[in-house]
Amino acid sequence: MTRLIRFNKPFDVLPQFTDSGSQGSARPTLSAYINCPGVYAAGRLDRDSEGLMLLTDNGRLQAWISDPQHKMAKTYWVQVEGEPDAVALAALEQGVTLKDGVTRPAKAFLMEEPAQLWTREPPIRARKSIPASWISLTLKEGKNRQVRRMTAAVGFPTLRLIRYSVGAWSLDGLPQGNWEDLEVPSIPGPAKPSQLPNRRMQQNKANRTNGRDGKDPERSASGTQKRRSKPRHKSR
Repeated sequence: MTRLIRFNKPFDVLPQFTDSGSQGSARPTLSAYINCPGVYAAGRLDRDSEGLMLLTDNGRLQAWISDPQHKMAKTYWVQVEGEPDAVALAALEQGVTLKDGVTRPAKAFLMEEPAQLWTREPPIRARKSIPASWISLTLKEGKNRQVRRMTAAVGFPTLRLIRYSVGAWSLDGLPQGNWEDLEVPSIPGPAKPSQLPNRRMQQNKANRTNGRDGKDPERSASGTQKRRSKPRHKSR
């Protein structure tokens, strides 16, 4: 039976069950919080980020949730240094140029400090001379450390990053460090032949767009094909 789990990941916890890269003391992993054999993360959440992680033991479900081509929206609560103005928020929404390309359109707006916010250990290193603000940022792609790079690109470095939701799933009612089982959704299957685009219809539409009626130019109005006259040769 397929399992789907939501987990509120604390800061400094690796988004995996083992720490193969540690040297010396082991770093905390998901195994310190979740004892469910066979499940694995549907998408990553950086060690220095907090919030919602989804885990499952079903490969198709994992791909459906994490594959960027399905464009499942992810919303983040982002604490930034400074007070972003309308220009900065518009830039986040319209697309920011990063080293690996321009980000897709997003949703960004200022928000109050989340009511269900928990204390982070260790606390952020905020500067008393510079105020901090919270942004709600919703993306439909997943570049490496994208949120942090986006806010830095518009002049407001990220201080704290919490993933609030993935698709229809959110952190609501889930304390930090806790997990719970979710109802497993039906996974959309591959398109049926009847749902695939009709190539002939697409070609006819393209012909109309280009000013052509899609008919064979070698055919007459009556629908019969014109005959080409053959050259006559004089007898010698």
